[in-house]
Amino acid sequence: MSEIVIATNNAGKLREIQAILQPFGWTVVSQRAAGFSEDVPETGTTFAENAMLKARAVHEALGRPVIADDSGLMVDALDGAPGVYSHRFAGENATDEQRMEKLLQLLKDTPPAARTARFVCVLCYIDETGAAHLFEGVCEGTIGHAPVGENGFGYDPVFCYGEKTMAEMTDDEKNQISHRNNALQKLRAYLEKERKNENADE
Repeated sequence: MSEIVIATNNAGKLREIQAILQPFGWTVVSQRAAGFSEDVPETGTTFAENAMLKARAVHEALGRPVIADDSGLMVDALDGAPGVYSHRFAGENATDEQRMEKLLQLLKDTPPAARTARFVCVLCYIDETGAAHLFEGVCEGTIGHAPVGENGFGYDPVFCYGEKTMAEMTDDEKNQISHRNNALQKLRAYLEKERKNENADE
């Protein structure tokens, strides 16, 4: 396998996936660069359903191996919200700042010990035969009281992992511990196994 299409128009996600997979020999291209420019509606009620919807749409259009992910923030004090609605949490066209502002407002009376949360990522990989494979990654943390840091995207400035928010980390630091990295490492192990099996059959 030489090339995998990433079913996203999110530059931050694409950059993270490229950084993690390219060192292992895969060429990673965006769906737009591969010729698919639509935004696939995320109508699923789980991360897995949304990842599958996006991957299937791009695979059917291009007929090539595809990776799609759906990810979001789950906050225990909010019964798992915003969850699959993380991007639409403050409305369809809200900014990252508006989403964080709503989250912090909802948690304003929540004590530090009860501000536990996790980022969850589910990857759907559809291979050249059309078979779908799912991989999940999780990163546990807490929600801070104000945005801190200039890096990352989404809820990174309010998501604390250890002594830092994700937005205070370098890309390399974040990629070591992120939910997307955890899912991608599982995918990478699967792809490595498949490559070895292909070589053994030759």
